[in-house]
Amino acid sequence: MERVVVQLAGALADRGHRVDIVLARQKGHFLSEIPASVRLVSLNAGPALFAVPALMRFPGHLAALLPAMMIPGVAQVIGAVPGLARYLREERPEALLAALDYANITAILAQQIARVPSLRVVATVHNHMTSAVENAERPHLRRITPLVRRFYRDADALVCVSDGVGADLADITALPRARIETIYNPVVTARLDPLATAPLPHSWFEAGAPPVILGVGKLRRQKDFATLIRAFAILRRTRSARLVILGEGPERAALRALARELGCGDDVELAGFEANPYRYMSRAAVFALSSAWEGFGNVLVEALACGCPVVSTDCPSGPREILDDGRIGPLVPVADPQALADAIRDQLAAPPDRDAGRARAAEFTDQASAEHYERVLFPAASPRG
Repeated sequence: MERVVVQLAGALADRGHRVDIVLARQKGHFLSEIPASVRLVSLNAGPALFAVPALMRFPGHLAALLPAMMIPGVAQVIGAVPGLARYLREERPEALLAALDYANITAILAQQIARVPSLRVVATVHNHMTSAVENAERPHLRRITPLVRRFYRDADALVCVSDGVGADLADITALPRARIETIYNPVVTARLDPLATAPLPHSWFEAGAPPVILGVGKLRRQKDFATLIRAFAILRRTRSARLVILGEGPERAALRALARELGCGDDVELAGFEANPYRYMSRAAVFALSSAWEGFGNVLVEALACGCPVVSTDCPSGPREILDDGRIGPLVPVADPQALADAIRDQLAAPPDRDAGRARAAEFTDQASAEHYERVLFPAASPRG
């Protein structure tokens, strides 16, 4: 999501808009990627309790939020409500685009406090909420559904990153599906190709080395890298290969132990967070997405744009839409190591046309996404058909 925000902000700035990225606190992996054309504003948000006086005029809202305000991380986002309301009153932007659930709620509350009549608040949903709640490891996710039902109807517009996420949100909120727009993420940018061709000093990617299977994502339950490692162990029974996973997270130790237990530990590298995954994607033999659920699946588009063959689980939601019902790359059942291993083996044996993958990825550019967002953010300025 962070990379999506940075890329969308840059694309909107390229199209002549004045754009601020407003953060509760100034931190994150992608701060260095914010273009000079975009202003960065940090609210230096305090604890959630700092927001209580501002929320006293909405006692029902405050009562609903109190349990969430006790959760670290979430408390900081809700604590940004007073600062964001002040920013809205002082800066008077035409539109406010929020991303992720508690940030969406914070944006809606800040507008209700600031009372800027001309401001349009657009909330965006980046994950399949039902799956995320059912599999929640963190308490704030288990408490989000009633808050979404309560607050999201007050947004001026709702945007989801795939049709599957949109249908799920409509079910959760009981809002008409027509109220929820689908806008695919701004994945492919002009900077992708130079990054894809950047040097990669890694012996596993040298000419003549065994093919490398690549996975990218946080090492969390959602990405189900355990299934990918099991699939890789099955693959290695019949051919040599290596597996690289880019990303960091709480499952690192368990995944490392699983690879050793399956006897493939020496050929599995958990390489940690990588600011430029494209140089790996352009050199990998196959990119594998093993997720149990997604919102969209940016990494699939990125891999295709880098010319890498892909396989994916048919998880909710996004991969089926990106891969055109499996015509661009095979879709396999969730949590099925054998099916995933078979799909990877088939891609290695008969690599698909890489240009076809690049052509599909070209449909998910930052400019195409920005144009669609313009119509939602500034409807009065959009041409009428």
